[in-house]
Amino acid sequence: MTYCIGVKLDAGMVFISDSRTNAGLDRISTFRKMMIYEKPDDRFMTLLTAGNLSVAQSVREILQVETIENGDEPPITIWNATSMYDAARVLGSAVRHVHQQDGPSLAAAGIDFNATMIFGGQIKGEAMRLFLIYSAGNFIEATRETCFFQAGESKYGKPILDRMLTPSTSLTEAAKCTLVSMDSTMKSNLSVGLPLDLLVYENNQFRTQKVVCIDEQNPYFQSIRATWGQRLKQVFESIDDPQWNGGLARHPLCTPSARYEPLRKISHPGEKIV
Repeated sequence: MTYCIGVKLDAGMVFISDSRTNAGLDRISTFRKMMIYEKPDDRFMTLLTAGNLSVAQSVREILQVETIENGDEPPITIWNATSMYDAARVLGSAVRHVHQQDGPSLAAAGIDFNATMIFGGQIKGEAMRLFLIYSAGNFIEATRETCFFQAGESKYGKPILDRMLTPSTSLTEAAKCTLVSMDSTMKSNLSVGLPLDLLVYENNQFRTQKVVCIDEQNPYFQSIRATWGQRLKQVFESIDDPQWNGGLARHPLCTPSARYEPLRKISHPGEKIV
């Protein structure tokens, strides 16, 4: 299992992935799940992969040489595509290529063809775009209403993203938010773990120097882990305890309601209990 997040904002994009791969509690390995494709002053793309590791690695290799037909024009690759949509189509084609190649063998071994990918970036001449690619090679695109995608073990880290991220969020706050999301996931699921890869891309730059690998010694991530837990406890303790006396409580838990009266079986004197 793994956990990946891609975020598209007005100011740029943020990508983060863990690196844990395991086949049981005693077989834990580390593999990088972020790949950067950069052609300075022309295009910048980032790929995050989750799911079956062999499928993901095969897709990454094939993606660099995969083509799709373009009529009488030269075939489209990720390096000559004129839009991120076309680049996502090439990625989808690479996924289907691997499925055609390895899918039958995996099925015969009782293994699902399982791969989910987050692919985003910017090609000169168009705006930034972010896609979520499924195992069938089809994909959806992020919008202003849904400005982030998750892949892998997403449920534990989703609440903070839902509450904090909007298109106007700054890149710094978004990076902090994804780190908190990752920490929350690691706290609840051992299949997600350090080191993390974090990338921040600024709109219209077509390159970035803001890429970091975060291990257990990273001072900022240590601060996140300690501070987030402490502040959550403080906020929790600041919320009123449930109070049953509706007449005196500021925020009563129990209020008169015929609809929500509990169902009870009251035993009467002399009643025979079977």
